[in-house]
Amino acid sequence: MNLESISFIIDTLFAIFAMTLIIFMVPGFAMLEAGLVRTKNVTTVLTMNILIYCVASLCFLLVGYHLAFGELVNANMSKYASFLFQMAFVGKVVNIMSGGVSERAKIIPLIFFTIIMASFLYPIVVNITWGANFLKDTFLELSMYDLAGSTIIHSTGGWALLAAILIIGARKGRYTKDGSIRVLPASNIPLVTLGAFLLWIGWFGFNGGSVGSITSIENANLVALTIMNTNTAGLCGAITVAIIMQIMYKKLDITMILNGALGGLVAVTAGANLYNIYTPIIIGVIGGGLVVTGVFFFDKLKLDDPVGALSVHLLNGIWGTIAVAIFTSNNEGITFLGQVKGIIIIGIFAFVSSYAVLYAINKIIPLRALHDEELQGLDVNQCGLEAYPEFKRAF
Repeated sequence: MNLESISFIIDTLFAIFAMTLIIFMVPGFAMLEAGLVRTKNVTTVLTMNILIYCVASLCFLLVGYHLAFGELVNANMSKYASFLFQMAFVGKVVNIMSGGVSERAKIIPLIFFTIIMASFLYPIVVNITWGANFLKDTFLELSMYDLAGSTIIHSTGGWALLAAILIIGARKGRYTKDGSIRVLPASNIPLVTLGAFLLWIGWFGFNGGSVGSITSIENANLVALTIMNTNTAGLCGAITVAIIMQIMYKKLDITMILNGALGGLVAVTAGANLYNIYTPIIIGVIGGGLVVTGVFFFDKLKLDDPVGALSVHLLNGIWGTIAVAIFTSNNEGITFLGQVKGIIIIGIFAFVSSYAVLYAINKIIPLRALHDEELQGLDVNQCGLEAYPEFKRAF
């Protein structure tokens, strides 16, 4: 067996291992969202997450991958491993959106949206960035650098969520007539914590695997650096939010702290392989701050997001992509204008296309559950199975 064959095998195993870590983000999203919603909606959230993974993955296999990348080929590893790694990303875009419309969105309409997103919308975004690039040699061609998807995945999901919230509205009772904001407490803090840490672990495959190869000393060091920087940004995001919450409220809100960690992870995703070991500290600190300010900002606008996905994914996806230009502007081909152009073009496409698709679906099959169904809880009507049947429902 020659050296080339050994490298091929190792990189194939590396891609499959990274893909496996990313798949752990499926239960991560499920646990996080299930813990943040009220008990009467837990089964619906869990059902939605597993169906998103299944439907999005199949659609990407049948349609999406070919639209994004063209032919299924890879000279450095098994083409099937390469596909599996890319497939692991696709459902995350819809997971971001579905969590933000929890407790009032019905399953079937969101599954139809998943089909469109995984088959067409997300693959188009990938095509013009990581893939075949049908915009090449046009004035819209992008030079944006985004290692593992701060904009391509996280902001795309965030823009889709914003479109969905504008169509579907807030949960009943979230915003009162006198202008106050009613707290709808999380149902299971241990589940939220478990989900956040599963996401955190999955991020090592998300960012580390995106380096693409581990079969040289240089690449092995780069993968390790990428994972180290990813972890550092998460740590600093969590610590920053903890400090802010203690100063503002004299309380350490674990849900906000965990979202701070996730915000830092999203922010570093665009350039984790490019930074030195100290830059992610700054990126994570700002990412954590954006989570806190974003939650208050979106509540002021009455954009109801039960899981804080707009702050974590949309705002930090934008910040992370801009941070690449700020901290690595000397790298060939990376410019501030190039990064901003990518954010704007992808943002406009993701928001407008998602809004149009969701609006059309809503006209055919209403996205939102009926008033009585929402008060009773979606578990009974959507799934016929309650997660905690022995508990008194929290209305």
